Amino acid sequence: MGTDDTRPTAESSAEPEPALSDAEREALHEVELGLEWVQRAQGCLLEFHHATGHGMDHLYRAEELLRAAGHDEFADAIRTDLLPHGVVDEDRWSYDVVENFQETLLAETRSLERRVRRDLADGERHVRERRQERAWKRRADERE
Repeated sequence: MGTDDTRPTAESSAEPEPALSDAEREALHEVELGLEWVQRAQGCLLEFHHATGHGMDHLYRAEELLRAAGHDEFADAIRTDLLPHGVVDEDRWSYDVVENFQETLLAETRSLERRVRRDLADGERHVRERRQERAWKRRADERE
């Protein structure tokens, strides 16, 4: 699942920004921010997935140690109740959650962001930020 990381060339960054109304520029910015936050959510899910895996690895090791120490009841509880247990609905593991998120909400949000950006701004990314950057650079040049 790739991202559209196209960047303007040095020449195009000096070109005028796409002709957008203030409302369109703000809407595009909000769609871009929405995608960024959904991507951050993916990062949180990956952290959750990895933390769950590490926890399960420790429980797996604890099962061995408890059994070796003669505590078969606790070892059996880990083996039969915890290790095969999913994180959602007792069946879905953390990787299932991550994959489902990536294939649905994340993919759909990326697709929408690309369509909005292509339709409103000829594919240009971060139109609002580029406008702000140019304004701040002009402001800095005025002080000189």
